[in-house]
Amino acid sequence: MDDSVVASMARWPDVPDIYGWLSLSEQGQWRMHPDGGSWRPGQMCPQPLPSGEPIESAQIRQFINRNYGCDASGRWYFQNGPQRVFIRLDAAPYILLTGSDASTLHTHNGLKAEHVNAWWLDDQGRLYAETEHGPGLISGRDAPAVFDALHTSAGEPLLTLLKSLEPADLPARPDLLLCLQATSSTMPGGAAAAAPLRFCPASGLPRQLGFVPCPAP
Repeated sequence: MDDSVVASMARWPDVPDIYGWLSLSEQGQWRMHPDGGSWRPGQMCPQPLPSGEPIESAQIRQFINRNYGCDASGRWYFQNGPQRVFIRLDAAPYILLTGSDASTLHTHNGLKAEHVNAWWLDDQGRLYAETEHGPGLISGRDAPAVFDALHTSAGEPLLTLLKSLEPADLPARPDLLLCLQATSSTMPGGAAAAAPLRFCPASGLPRQLGFVPCPAP
């Protein structure tokens, strides 16, 4: 968090929090909602989700990236000076992207994810990872490469295994451990270490991964 933000929080500790003005898209894009209508605190997330407007300023995006955090209740926010701006999460707190190789992951705000504690697959075929920074959705554009790089601890490609299983069989396989295998260079430790694969309907993932999609006071 920026030093100037920390100082402003100490100087003005009682600035009210705000809700409904900012969202994080499934593509990892910060989006503004000038009417404050991203969602209504205390209500279910609206469907379809209002898309809002992309933030064009690179300086503002970088400021949000540096001052992005989470409270003890799993509500994610942008600390805008002394004011906490709670964020609607369209998919997860982080969107995870690949680097030069599918075995290297980083978050949408530029943090290197070196440790994956668990992989999650939902009923829509989307892949999530629990990292040292928090839970993240593998970006749609990078998901094919990550699926290709994931192997069981016995060396079997994940995609080959999934083709051999019926959907009903997946939750009954708590023994599955996955590793990311580098395709061009070996990634020491970190995300290459084995981690369990778990399965959950998309609707239950926020609870399982400990985040609040539409925060309330």
